[in-house]
Amino acid sequence: MKLCHEMRRHAIAAALTGFALRLGFVRFFPTTGGDSAAYLELAHNLLDAHTYGLLSQGHLLATDARPPGYPIFIAAVELVAGRSATALFVAQAVLDVATCFLIAALAARLAPQSARSRVWPAALWLAALCPFVANYTAVPLTEVLAVSLSAATLLLLVRAWQREESAPGLSDPARRDWLVAGVAAGLATLVRAESPLLMVSAGAAIGLACAKRRQWLRIIRTGVWLAAGLLLPLLPWGLRNVVTLGRMQLLAGRYAQMSGEYVSRGFYSWTNTWLVRFRDVYLVPWKLEEQPIRVDDLPAYAFDSPEERGRVTHLLEEYNEELTMTPAIDRSFAELAGERTRRHPLRTWLWVPLERIATLWLTPRVELLPYTGHLTPLEDKWEYDREDLLVTLSLSAVNVVYLLLAAMGGWILFTARRQSESPATVSPLAERWGMASALQAPGAMFLVAHLVIRTLFLTQIETPEPRYVLVCFPAVIALGAQWWRRGAGASDGRAKA
Repeated sequence: MKLCHEMRRHAIAAALTGFALRLGFVRFFPTTGGDSAAYLELAHNLLDAHTYGLLSQGHLLATDARPPGYPIFIAAVELVAGRSATALFVAQAVLDVATCFLIAALAARLAPQSARSRVWPAALWLAALCPFVANYTAVPLTEVLAVSLSAATLLLLVRAWQREESAPGLSDPARRDWLVAGVAAGLATLVRAESPLLMVSAGAAIGLACAKRRQWLRIIRTGVWLAAGLLLPLLPWGLRNVVTLGRMQLLAGRYAQMSGEYVSRGFYSWTNTWLVRFRDVYLVPWKLEEQPIRVDDLPAYAFDSPEERGRVTHLLEEYNEELTMTPAIDRSFAELAGERTRRHPLRTWLWVPLERIATLWLTPRVELLPYTGHLTPLEDKWEYDREDLLVTLSLSAVNVVYLLLAAMGGWILFTARRQSESPATVSPLAERWGMASALQAPGAMFLVAHLVIRTLFLTQIETPEPRYVLVCFPAVIALGAQWWRRGAGASDGRAKA
């Protein structure tokens, strides 16, 4: 009784505190992002013209350039509360607070029974006080909804695995659990097209765990039910595209292009040989087809020689004349990309991705706030822009704390000598490789695989924006909360006495 009362107090206090934090962002830092206009236009056209489409040259054209999940969410909020940015932001704040409870449940699932009374509130408070997703409640972008659905998918995957482990064999409840987890991933895919990476992560973890036990049929059966669940929400969208656009398209295009729109793949291949900073995303890819791109805005490492700089200058001058990336200019950029990669293959395939990982993860995440995020020159910043410096330092430190907690929590999970729930039978080879603990808690493997696979994927996209790793924060927080497992046994013993 006392424990339930304590948990209830944590739940109420964390929910109120988290909601107040999010309302603070809504009140003081409301903003829009680069994709906000498109999402709002899709939602309004859906409500006003009953067409999922965008205006092009004065005509409303049906499109599949962006998945429909977030515009439908906006339309639902506006249908209930009116066409108000504040109403949308408050709805996102409520959803994000609810997501905190999903993350807490996920963290508790990873912990042994004796530690859950400590891990659950720790995860709840870490999620409620995390400023990075909370910040996105005050902008019309997909992050809040995507994070919520990712958290739900991870929770359902872990629950499905644990329930099947406790009752081996693919029974009707086990089939239902995997199917529901797949449906959650399908709904997430209707918000962010790369969300099937959740299934890739789960497949990697399940495949590793089952392969070590030689449970080959189990891999196949589980994969079939997950795939079936994933397809269920996507099929109506695919059928709509067949009827409206004449093609079966289940996922939005990688470049969010309209039908028939030219994609500058050669140009993106060239930027992928050097672009590592978020600042350069603003100055180069985001200006494409809209603003001139100045060669002086490019960093020195975008060129290997003065001759190469001259070629880029000539190509950008051609582009700037009409603000059009023609196929001929694009092919020239593709040739430059090939030459740079042949000269320094490790740069393109290793060093640039590693630097992008640092950009994605080690950032103050102030892109929506009225702060620069710059720390240098330190003396000048302290003298003339102290507030900016202190905010940047504070948010950088908070980000690092969350990542360190996740690393320490993951270490605790994977080095635990014994798991009290659903012990697994592992081979001597797995024991010798130190995999026994991991196979006994494959839920942790789901989360780690999710972090690794999504990060690797993001190193290969054209615009490495730090917001793209926010859907990993449910896993980061759930892992970080495992730090509070320490000493749980003694604490529980005192409570029982």
